[in-house]
Amino acid sequence: MGLHHQRIAWIFGQKQIHMSIFKPIYYLMVISILAIFSSCNGQTLQPATQTNTKLVGGFCDGCELLYVGLPQQVNSVDTSAGWKEKGQKLLVTGIAYQLDGQTPAPNTIIYYWQTDNDGYYSPRPNLDKKALKHGHIRGWVKTDKDGKYAIYTIRPATYPDRSEPAHIHIAIKEPQLNEYYIDELVFDDDPLLIPKRKKTPFENRGGSGILRILLSGDLQIAEHNIILGLNIPNYPKTNTSAKKSGLEVGEDNPSFTPFHTWGPDKGTRTCPVCKYGRYHGLVYFVGNQPNWEEIKKWLTFFEQESAARSKYLKAYFVYGNENGYQKEQRQKELAQIGKELGLKYMALTFVPSMQDKESEVNLNKINPRVENTIILYRHRSIIAKFIDLKPEEKNFKHLTDLLNKTKSSFFDLPEPVYH
Repeated sequence: MGLHHQRIAWIFGQKQIHMSIFKPIYYLMVISILAIFSSCNGQTLQPATQTNTKLVGGFCDGCELLYVGLPQQVNSVDTSAGWKEKGQKLLVTGIAYQLDGQTPAPNTIIYYWQTDNDGYYSPRPNLDKKALKHGHIRGWVKTDKDGKYAIYTIRPATYPDRSEPAHIHIAIKEPQLNEYYIDELVFDDDPLLIPKRKKTPFENRGGSGILRILLSGDLQIAEHNIILGLNIPNYPKTNTSAKKSGLEVGEDNPSFTPFHTWGPDKGTRTCPVCKYGRYHGLVYFVGNQPNWEEIKKWLTFFEQESAARSKYLKAYFVYGNENGYQKEQRQKELAQIGKELGLKYMALTFVPSMQDKESEVNLNKINPRVENTIILYRHRSIIAKFIDLKPEEKNFKHLTDLLNKTKSSFFDLPEPVYH
């Protein structure tokens, strides 16, 4: 289960009451009885039609409350009850995609609940008693025709006992499926996050739940895309790609430290996403099957895009051919290519192999047997992936268009400065 889904508690005043776990039979009855509320497009929200008895996502304590108080009209933008209360104002906005990570998913209900500025799931007199354990800062959005949503709320506080990082719970209701939870939304600047992540690795249900904050005056803004079905047990759709390589769209691009032979960080072991993770980043992996004629074409194209986009794009070539690996020879080989192509912006790097643990390149899960794996990320989150993509004009255009399309409207906002 995700953070705190094994134990959801209602905290009121200085007392913490642990809620009992609903039994699966009761849970299924609740779904059937309560899933009758109208959605904003006039359709009736119906229980899932499934061909097997396994719940999509498995058992979810708290998801049944998605239906309690569900408005007849659910919009793509919601302002929580906490917005006018004390606390740091926060906007969470993004796009819900289908499992391919590229096709927008309209008409998807996103239910959220969170603590208040004091770390409590605090009730209010007019709150439905059935929803007490979720507190009064709860609400719904329904993705629009382009899959977009926006939630205006306050930043939740951690529990008073500091047992968990601050987080926002999320449950998803897709048409024709039962509701399921995805990873809780947490904050990358939370000092409790890293210790918790080391103790309990995230499941990446629906993608990474880590929010990275930008500032617009007094408002904190976090972009968060959701990949429906990603890492969700019993999900009826599957990724049908025959070739497997790299992490999935929606997951975070991991930190790793290749050897830099050419480019701005020559002679270092700079981590691509650590130093250049703020905007667009592109990592071009080649393992045991190098095709140097095609590699040079890709490098030339990435160099041109990097020059045109300046600070908004950082491109890396990561070479990990383990066959006949010799560090000094690999350095000379890449330096010669950098000189031959006259590269100024493109970084040429290498690792002993794609399974190398010392550099942690293994965290990228690259298949060394494919010719290439191209990962495109934005603010560290993977937004596109290509395997064995050929350096042809149509593919160059597709990548250029993708970079243009996914350039964030928040790119020029500042990040918080921490002391």
